[in-house]
Amino acid sequence: MAKGTRTEKAWQAGRSAADNEYVRRLIEDEELRENLQDAYHSAKKAYARVNNGQPAKKLMDDKKVHRELKSAAESLREASDQLRGKRESHAARNLLLLSVVGAILAIALSEDLRKAVLDRLFGAEEEFEYTSTTTDSG
Repeated sequence: MAKGTRTEKAWQAGRSAADNEYVRRLIEDEELRENLQDAYHSAKKAYARVNNGQPAKKLMDDKKVHRELKSAAESLREASDQLRGKRESHAARNLLLLSVVGAILAIALSEDLRKAVLDRLFGAEEEFEYTSTTTDSG
């Protein structure tokens, strides 16, 4: 074996890993690491539940196994999207949510606005006068 061969190979492997985009993202992106850890822990919990008893029945009927597998799949999907550079922008969704909450609060707090909305939805309120048809017998 030539002198320094192992060292050179180790150096090249380290350099190759450092140049790899995915390894660099894994090192730099804390959220990506958390998603991968969440996926691992969820899959581990599901595996432990399935291995404890009748595996086929647990896979089909155990709600906790379903929940853990779903969580693992979601975490892996998020990690995959992050590795590919597909970050979700929640700006539009957050704006929509804020608008809906604001509208609900405005309707709840303003009697005039509430009346206007109800009139638009169900038609104008008709005035109703009640007159009794029974006579007082006493």
